[in-house]
Amino acid sequence: MTATVYTVATDDEREQAIAAIEKAVLDGRTAVIPTDTVYGIAADAFSRGGVQQLLNAKGRSRRMPPPVLIADSSVLPGLADDLSADAHALAEAFWPGALTLIVFSQPSLNWDLGETQGTVGLRVPDDELAREILRRTGPLAVSSANRTGQPAATTGDEAVEQLGERVEAIVDAGPRPEGRGAEARSSDAAPSTIIDVTGQRPVVVRLGALSMERIRSVAPTAVTQDELDREKSAEAETEHRSADPDDAGGEDASETRDPINGPGDGPRAADAADGSVEAGLFAAGTTAATPSRTEPVDQLRRKVTDGAGSPGRPRPAATRPLGVEEARHLLFPDQERGED
Repeated sequence: MTATVYTVATDDEREQAIAAIEKAVLDGRTAVIPTDTVYGIAADAFSRGGVQQLLNAKGRSRRMPPPVLIADSSVLPGLADDLSADAHALAEAFWPGALTLIVFSQPSLNWDLGETQGTVGLRVPDDELAREILRRTGPLAVSSANRTGQPAATTGDEAVEQLGERVEAIVDAGPRPEGRGAEARSSDAAPSTIIDVTGQRPVVVRLGALSMERIRSVAPTAVTQDELDREKSAEAETEHRSADPDDAGGEDASETRDPINGPGDGPRAADAADGSVEAGLFAAGTTAATPSRTEPVDQLRRKVTDGAGSPGRPRPAATRPLGVEEARHLLFPDQERGED
């Protein structure tokens, strides 16, 4: 397979390019599209075969699930479950933009993005062409357009060089980010900032185009992964001293101040191994309900359902997963899928 490259210099070319991408992804194939940060390889988020082709093209396993791009924030409640106030605030402040939110996935959606541990990374790109494509296709699984170990493509030519033999179509819309100087290197392009909002506090899994200062202006309790790790180490040390009065300077253990109370254990994203989007989105799973001193409590909470739904919002005992067409109809009630 050799990709067809489409340009968007005229209205007719733009329409032809969008129609080609729509057909490719809805037929279960992959394509490369521009975003506001870098070029991305895209597949229909509801097509297991398409997502697997995406992972194969990049040389990734299912342990590195791709994030999902959506056209606007109104789609968020249909895809995400148990959204926190911080999640809503961050989406309102920075979407469209270079912010990926890791949220709990709606359990009724019949999709398979890989080993996500029940979470999904969502983003609304600040790129009109990308959003126009998304309005036609629906949610797309999108990962940076590059092979493993290579920098993400920031031009159509770079996308062709890395993925031209692995995708159906490529839209060449010029350098990304838009306005990037000719002297800028592709490796200098800032990716999106990834924030895990599945816990009581937002955890910044990867810093990118958004700084901590801007994030904390909207979500003051946000912490970086390093800060969270240091808190857990301090908590483990406090628990150790509480259990040994001699180590606590002779204090009675009953008088020692309680250790930092975390919101509990739960899914969290692992550190990105190579700066890739999907590496930052891999959910590492949960710790034990009663961790040992060598396994301190994770500061992200676990989503407890006990078979009855989310906390504070019980669901029926049996919930039938929505089919692909039902899910698309829920997200696009006025759109006829059979039309171009």
